Amino acid sequence: MASTEFKDYYAILGIPKTASADEIKKQFRKQALKYHPDRNQGNKAAEARFKELSEAYEVLGDKDKRSQYDKFGQYWQQGGSARYSNSNPYSSSPFGNNTRVDVGTTDFSQYGNFEEFINELLGRFSTPESNNGSAGSSANTSRTNASSGFNQNFSNSTPQSANSEAKINLSFAEGYRGTTKRINLGSETVEVRIPPGAKPGTRIRLAGKGQRVLGQARGDLYLNVKLTPHSFFDFEGDNLTCEVPIAPDEAVLGASINVPTPDGIVSMKVPAGIRSGQVLRLRGKGWSSPKGERTDLLIRIEIATPKKIGNLEKEYYEKIRNLRSEDPRESLEQVRL
Repeated sequence: MASTEFKDYYAILGIPKTASADEIKKQFRKQALKYHPDRNQGNKAAEARFKELSEAYEVLGDKDKRSQYDKFGQYWQQGGSARYSNSNPYSSSPFGNNTRVDVGTTDFSQYGNFEEFINELLGRFSTPESNNGSAGSSANTSRTNASSGFNQNFSNSTPQSANSEAKINLSFAEGYRGTTKRINLGSETVEVRIPPGAKPGTRIRLAGKGQRVLGQARGDLYLNVKLTPHSFFDFEGDNLTCEVPIAPDEAVLGASINVPTPDGIVSMKVPAGIRSGQVLRLRGKGWSSPKGERTDLLIRIEIATPKKIGNLEKEYYEKIRNLRSEDPRESLEQVRL
């Protein structure tokens, strides 16, 4: 996102800046379910709103990114990569000794020239050629340009290494089923096959597609997979998790309910007397792996209390209250300080 295109992610999600991580997650899921493309087919406004929500959650749902966003605002991506070491904001500045740089007190001695500083500030692609052949600078920091779904996220290499790393963004569907992506490496475009079962933490090696360093063979490029947040599914270790609401009568009497899985809807039995927050497991219905194996789907049950009931329903609930033989707070009678 360009620094001039500031978006208030808190306002987009409709939450205060003091919201907790759980509140952010819950609000995103609520909004994402409402605007998900599957529920709004052909609705371009809903699709744009869903993408906006996903972008906001990708930042605010990540502790480190949220911290950078809160600190630097619209410059959070550039501010996070700058190195702050000079105590004098006017020293060593390529803008002149009397010019203040309002992005912190940056140590400009790390850059080979002024263009290299501007490239990093704006997140632009940089090569040894664009840095006037400064091989030493490009050997220390790998820089890779990106096409759609391929983030400019660069990592420091050792002075002897020409390997580089970058992030590649995938949807849950692309990660689960596998896909093929075309990525732009600046001077060339390569096609990358993503195997089924890619998930956060998956690394994909592209041999000979890393940094070019003077006097060395070209290094490798490692792609670190990142999944765009899903409105229903999430990860817990290798397993998938989700939250499914049930009615009070289903909790008391038990029921057979339909539950979404990556492969489609399946029927699942809910035992009588289940409690809110209890987790049920669907074995072999979770995430896929390159070997074709499947993890489990963990379903957290939430008892959904009806907000609106008819007169007859109210009458029966009152009868149940009068006939109830169990007091759920009986054990609290003995609680003392």
